[in-house]
Amino acid sequence: MKIVVASGKGGTGKTTVATNLALVAGSAMLMDLDVEEPNDALFIKPEYTGEKEVNMLVPIVDQDKCTNCGICAQVCEFNAIAVLGKKTMTFHELCHGCGLCAYACPEKAISEVPHPLGVIRFGKAGNIDFVEGVLNLGEPMATPLIRETKKEAKGDTVIMDAPPGTSCPVIEAIHGSDFCILVTEPTPFGLWDLKLAVGVARDLNVPLGVIINRDGIGDDGVERYCEEEGIEILAKIPMDRRIAEAYSKGVPMVQEIAEMKNVFEGVLQRIKDTVKKDGKEGEKAAT
Repeated sequence: MKIVVASGKGGTGKTTVATNLALVAGSAMLMDLDVEEPNDALFIKPEYTGEKEVNMLVPIVDQDKCTNCGICAQVCEFNAIAVLGKKTMTFHELCHGCGLCAYACPEKAISEVPHPLGVIRFGKAGNIDFVEGVLNLGEPMATPLIRETKKEAKGDTVIMDAPPGTSCPVIEAIHGSDFCILVTEPTPFGLWDLKLAVGVARDLNVPLGVIINRDGIGDDGVERYCEEEGIEILAKIPMDRRIAEAYSKGVPMVQEIAEMKNVFEGVLQRIKDTVKKDGKEGEKAAT
C-alpha cells in the first residue's frame, strides 16, 4: 500500500503528517520525495546506510557532423535545443531527457551523456526504512529524481512525502499511489490551495482524504467544502502548544502526546479500510 502525503501549498504540516504516520505504522518505508528541500530526517533521525547518484541523459551535438538543419529543435517540445546561426546549442536546464532530438537527427550528430541530478540516500530509523531524494543545488528538474526515488519503494506500507504545490513534481509523486492524504489549514488560503490539490488527485484517479492541521485558527470553509465534495476528513490536528513545542525540538508528536498517537493510528486504519474496499470493488467491476 502506497500512501502519498501532499498539500496545495507549503507550510501546512505535510512533513509532520508523513513522519508521524510512518512512526505509528510499525514496520514501514518512509520516502521523502520533497527532493528540493527534504527534511523528514530531522524528525525520524535515521542512520544512513548508503546512497547512489541519479543521472539524466542529455544531448550533446557533434558540430562536425551537424548541418544545422533544425529538425532537432523542431521536435523538442521543451526548447532545450536551438539552432543559432551556424551552431546548434543545447540547454540542459530545460531538457527532459526524452531522447527525441537524438532519434530525429538525420546526421546522427546528437548523442546523449549522463548529467548528474542528485542522489538517493538510504537509512534506517527503528522499524522504518528511510529513503530520500536530494536534488543537486541549482538543478531545475526535480521530476526525474522523484521518479527514480519512487522505484526504491518496497514493503507492505510505503508512506511518501510529496513536494508542496500542484506542479509536475507533485503529479509524479501522487501518480500510481493507492491513497493521497491532503494536508491543509482551516483558512481561505488553505481552502484555495486544497481545491487545486483535490483536482490533481482526482485527475490521477487516486482516492483521497483530508487532514486539517492547526484546527481552530480559522473558519469552517474547509469542512464545508469537504462535505459538499464528499471528501472524508481523516483527522483534525488542533492548534496545541504541546504539538508546537515538540515540533520545535524535532520530536514527532506521537512520541510526546498519547492522544495524537491514537489519532494517527485511526487515520492509518481508515486508509487501509478504504484501499481494501476500493480493491474489492475494482475486482467486482473487472468480473
